[in-house]
Amino acid sequence: MKRLLICFFALCLTLAGCSEQNSSTPKKEKKLQKVTVVLDWTPNTNHTGLFVAKENGYFKEQGLDVEIISPGQTGADQLIASGKADFGVSYQESITQARVQNVPIVSIAAVIQHNTSGFASPVSKNIKSPKDFVGKTYGGWGSPVEKAILDSLMKKENADVNKLNIVNMGEADFFTAVKRDIDFAWIYQGWTGIEAELRGEKLNMVYLTDYSDKLDYYTPVLATNEKMIKNQPETVKAFMKAASKGYTYSIDHPKEAADILLKDNPDLDKELVQKSQEWLSTKYQDDASRWGEQKLTIWKNYAEWLTENKLLEGKFDPEKAFTNEFLPE
Repeated sequence: MKRLLICFFALCLTLAGCSEQNSSTPKKEKKLQKVTVVLDWTPNTNHTGLFVAKENGYFKEQGLDVEIISPGQTGADQLIASGKADFGVSYQESITQARVQNVPIVSIAAVIQHNTSGFASPVSKNIKSPKDFVGKTYGGWGSPVEKAILDSLMKKENADVNKLNIVNMGEADFFTAVKRDIDFAWIYQGWTGIEAELRGEKLNMVYLTDYSDKLDYYTPVLATNEKMIKNQPETVKAFMKAASKGYTYSIDHPKEAADILLKDNPDLDKELVQKSQEWLSTKYQDDASRWGEQKLTIWKNYAEWLTENKLLEGKFDPEKAFTNEFLPE
């Protein structure tokens, strides 16, 4: 009996030791799912929410290991549509055109609620409204949409677009180009407009939204493809929950958000990023009930404008071009 008791106590000590060892052994972290998000251009304040979500661990909280990549030679839309990138930054303009060609790209959030772009020119050029485009030189990138928009704005003031000289300025810097060979160009106020202020260069801006409600479209947007939505809806939901948290943080903490963008992209101009971030913090959500919300009327209006100007060939279903399904409540 004495021998049995000794064995019993020895067994208990062994089990206790195993239990203590097991409790001190760290649990393996759940493996993160790798996904990619491709930018539309070089990093800027349109993208801040994505860098914040990565830096602050919001993607990791959702079980995602997100790699933010630049588009390179292949455009962001092509990478998203083909599935070579899971998510990306796109525009309502390009998604509308892509959908009529059966390209399966879908907008899942509006980065900015209203179109903040317009035609900018140095004050010395004396271009204050579309009628002043006559006899001037516009520097663009060769899209037929550009001429149609210029035409529609000029017609509002009985001006003829054929009396405007349109040239392709490629990737030339706006500030260099307007001093060299053009009079005005299409810019975003939140970046180039802010840069002009910092340079002390006064601009006149002709905003698209001042001349047509149908040109108040979503630019830019976050996008994915139909296959991703169908086969991995939980991944899309997780990505959007983290991205939404990143942009909400950028709204509430513009200075800290700017610092995060600069940390990841130290070559950017610090003052420009900080000022741009401060300006955009009020534009991301603006008058929407939540960040990222998209309205069917906005998608319909722009498509109607394209159709009216004979720029949309094919059937376009706006309800399939975007979704609010994955935005957090």
